[in-house]
Amino acid sequence: MAFIKLLMRLVLVFSVVSSLAFSSSAQTCTSYSFSSNKNFSTCRDLPHQNSFLHWTYDQASGKLEIGFRHGGVSSLANRWVAWGINPRNNAVTAMPGTQALVAISESGSTPTVYTSPISSSGDVTDTQLIQGDLTYNVTGLSAARENDVVIIFATVMLPAGTASLVHVWQEGPLSGSTPQRHDTSSSDHTDSKETLDLVSGVTQAAPSGDSLRRKRNVHGVLNAVSWGTMLPIGAIIARYLKVFKSAGPAWFYLHVICQTSAYIVGVGGWAYGLKLGNDSEAVEYDTHRALGFTIFILGTLQVFALFLRPNKDHKYRMYWNMYHYLVGYATIIISVVNIFQGFDALEDSAGDRYQNWKNAYIGVIAALGGIALFLEVYTWIIVLKRKNLPEAIPNNGVNHHNHRHGANNDGVSDGYESKPQV
Repeated sequence: MAFIKLLMRLVLVFSVVSSLAFSSSAQTCTSYSFSSNKNFSTCRDLPHQNSFLHWTYDQASGKLEIGFRHGGVSSLANRWVAWGINPRNNAVTAMPGTQALVAISESGSTPTVYTSPISSSGDVTDTQLIQGDLTYNVTGLSAARENDVVIIFATVMLPAGTASLVHVWQEGPLSGSTPQRHDTSSSDHTDSKETLDLVSGVTQAAPSGDSLRRKRNVHGVLNAVSWGTMLPIGAIIARYLKVFKSAGPAWFYLHVICQTSAYIVGVGGWAYGLKLGNDSEAVEYDTHRALGFTIFILGTLQVFALFLRPNKDHKYRMYWNMYHYLVGYATIIISVVNIFQGFDALEDSAGDRYQNWKNAYIGVIAALGGIALFLEVYTWIIVLKRKNLPEAIPNNGVNHHNHRHGANNDGVSDGYESKPQV
């Protein structure tokens, strides 16, 4: 009997201790008290990275007092912690353009803190969080450590009447005292952003990093397949297949089908890129965007030029051919260049994740270049052999050379030209 009572007491003690331990580990922002006796009217348990935001806000004046806590930082670790506001309220790619408060926590020392305006043309993956003035007036900026928690305090003056904002938070390693790239492979990092109603405390989760990555992938694949692969294949068909008599007029129709399909798919990729750009206002890839518009314009001109194509014996056909070749090759060259611009943009936002894609496309372009080089040599050999053949004269003594080398009734070359044509 005494043994059973002892066992029950042990179970009770164990239950109490377990309950206390659990409640401590599951502590929320509402039960937290700052050792500095700072108090805030509202708080929120942030959904990622063991972080919490406390704030007091006066909407009439725009005065926002914040206390940002990030847990799990060992006193022996060298880490940076940051919290910031995106002034353009862009919750899709919230880090570019963010006005950040950065705390540097080095082993055995009190955290230091400063302000850092993150470039609008990149994100924390390609910046070192350089110190600088923010677009907001910031006062009372300080940092502290409480056990394994790094805290940033500040008062930020927002435009009067502001009701909500997009805020982001991150942490990453240090090299010396210099912040380095944070982890980009974990959704815990890529999704650390949300729209916050400062008055009600209601939040709206931003689109996930996976969602944005999917959109970029679709845009990249559509353009790489159309402008970057199908267009060069169509040019190879037009330049080399016409030399082979067996190809007849089929090469022309293959060329038209290939280029038209490339244009349709490419316009879809271009339009998708415009949508992606509108959803990512703070991200500016000016060169990539300008080249994209150029490709679309040149491709559209090529399509409309088909409706103005003169007959083969028309006096302006030579000028149309020159226009068609120059615009076609220019479109292909600019397309390939812009696809690599796109790969660079993807690597800027997602590290080296897209290097395999880039290598695969390099392989495709190298293969097409090798095929073109082989066909260039082979077709010239065929042309030179034909040139050395004696001209056949029919029994009736009439030379039918012009008929045999002319155009079919539909104006399409029959493919018996004496040299390779583009």
